[in-house]
Amino acid sequence: MAELATIARPYAEALFKTAGNDVNGAAQWLDALAAVASQPQLQQFADNPKVTNPQVYDVVTDVVRFQLTAQAQNFLRTVIDNGRLAALPEIARQFHEMKNAQSGSSDAVVFSAFPIAPDQLGQVSLALEKRFGRKLNLTVQEDPSLIGGIRVVVGDEVLDTSVRARLEQMKVALTA
Repeated sequence: MAELATIARPYAEALFKTAGNDVNGAAQWLDALAAVASQPQLQQFADNPKVTNPQVYDVVTDVVRFQLTAQAQNFLRTVIDNGRLAALPEIARQFHEMKNAQSGSSDAVVFSAFPIAPDQLGQVSLALEKRFGRKLNLTVQEDPSLIGGIRVVVGDEVLDTSVRARLEQMKVALTA
């Protein structure tokens, strides 16, 4: 979906430039707006020709669970007025890429069969940062199909130490 990425880029760049020192705060409210905008019901509502832009704005701000800053309100109005509500998730993704590039870090998703305790997550984080050679912003998701171990996705890199992956390797070795 290159077209959506092309549409989102100027918005993400403009927001990144205007965020200044509050990049983390902007990322927080942008993530919330992107989560709301990604809902198909909202897209359907916003695409209705009988619905006005202020009505769409009111619905989005009612669904977001915290008070939006003036910058967030202006950004949301601009996106809605330009008919780019569907691009908000992509805007958020590109914004995070810029934020990570500035800080020299990467987003990482750790898939685990079981919940990871905070102290264990700290140890995992240190080991993964050493392995990937950069600071990682970890997000943990449970995936019982892994049986045990973890699977880590950092950009286009994958580190799979799960029991499921090891069983697959054994299966391939035995059937070869």
